[in-house]
Amino acid sequence: MNVFRILGDLSHLLAMILLLGKIWRSKCCSGISGKSQILFALVFTTRYLDLFTNFISVYNTVMKVVFLLCAYVTVYMIYGKFRKTFDSENDTFRLEFLLVPVIGLSFLENYSFTPLEILWTFSIYLESVAILPQLFMISKTGEAETITTHYLFFLGLYRALYLANWIRRYQTENFYDQIAVVSGVVQTIFYCDFFYLYVTKGRCSDSSVAGTGRCHPFTS
Repeated sequence: MNVFRILGDLSHLLAMILLLGKIWRSKCCSGISGKSQILFALVFTTRYLDLFTNFISVYNTVMKVVFLLCAYVTVYMIYGKFRKTFDSENDTFRLEFLLVPVIGLSFLENYSFTPLEILWTFSIYLESVAILPQLFMISKTGEAETITTHYLFFLGLYRALYLANWIRRYQTENFYDQIAVVSGVVQTIFYCDFFYLYVTKGRCSDSSVAGTGRCHPFTS
C-alpha cells in the first residue's frame, strides 16, 4: 500500500458515488451507458471471487464489497428502477466485440492456467475496455452531462494514480505486473480520448426537464 494506491481507490469510489448520486437525485439515467456499467459489474465479479477465501486486510475486503454493491446497484437503477429514462437507442455498442477478444486473450496470456487466475486476468483485460460503450455513446450523441464528465474524470484519475502506484511499487519493491500495467496504460489512453471528445464536440446537457431534476422517459 502507498499513497497513490489509496488515492486511486478513493478516486474510483468517488466516481461510482457521483454516478449513483446523479441517478438517484435526478431519477434519471439519461446519458449513462448501461452496457459499460454491466461490464464494470462483470469486472468486479470476476476479480473478487476470492472475497471469502483470501483475506488480505479489512481495507481490501471492505473496498471489494463496496465496489460490488455500487456496481450492481447502478445496473439495477439503469435497467430496473429508472429504466424508462434509459437511452437505449444510443447505447448501441456491440459488447461481443469486446468480450470475445478479451476472453480469448485471457486464456492465451495469463500467469497460471487455473480458473481463478484466468477470471482475474479476464477482469483486468475487460476493465481496460469497459468504458468504450460510454465513450461511444458520448461520441454518438455529441453531448455529456456535467456529472457524467465528472464521473469519467475521476475514473481517469483513478487509472493515472494506479500507474503512479505501479511505478512506486517497482521502485520500492521491485514488483512489476505486466498484465496489469499494460492494461492500465491502454485504459488510461481511452480516458485521454474522452477528454479529447469532450473538448472538441462534447457539451454540458442539463436540459432534461428544467427545474425538476427529472428527465423525460425514452420511448421505444
